[in-house]
Amino acid sequence: MEQTMNDSGWRGSPDVWLGAAYESLLEAGVDAVKIQPLAKKLNLSRTSFYWFFKDREELLDALVIRWREKNTGNLIKQAEAYAETVAEAMLNVFDCWLDSSLFDSQFEFAVRSWAIQSPEILAEVQRADQQRLEALTRMFLRFGQNEARADVRARTIYLVQIGYISMQTKEDTAVRVKRIPEYVEIFTGQAPEQRELDRFFARHGYSDSKKALEDGRGIALLKSL
Repeated sequence: MEQTMNDSGWRGSPDVWLGAAYESLLEAGVDAVKIQPLAKKLNLSRTSFYWFFKDREELLDALVIRWREKNTGNLIKQAEAYAETVAEAMLNVFDCWLDSSLFDSQFEFAVRSWAIQSPEILAEVQRADQQRLEALTRMFLRFGQNEARADVRARTIYLVQIGYISMQTKEDTAVRVKRIPEYVEIFTGQAPEQRELDRFFARHGYSDSKKALEDGRGIALLKSL
């Protein structure tokens, strides 16, 4: 057991190598995700990498799996989450845009940039786009909207958010928060009720949802976003 623990400490772990690969992808793109630079970054031997991954391609595959499970998986989960109204369902999806543990926008940008130079990754991104759009469409169908309207609303929501990411838009959190009720009404055709906004803001650490909407610069936070 002692030898195993020592070996594990010396070699790192799959998560350690994958975490370093993720950071390099975000910082400098896929060309920076190479074994030797990662080993140097981690202060581990190059050969220790091969205890966990067959080669660089397997490491890149693991990055794609992490992106797929986090961003696509969580967006679909949020679109399918219980809601009493379509406005509340939209707020569930908005959780993704405010909580990086649900949806990692930097990771999304990095993978989409990677797709420019890789047909295989482009195909992955296109599959993800389709799955996400289908989940958003089903969300609207669940609340009685017809197929044409559900499809257009889903596309409007999704393309706006991907536009934010692709343009690397820097928007102050307070500004975005103030816009959320209007976004919800435009996207769904239904204004969110105050109790729905209260629940949404509480999830994201805002102690006073009315204050958050009235004063973008004076928002009281229970926790850092």
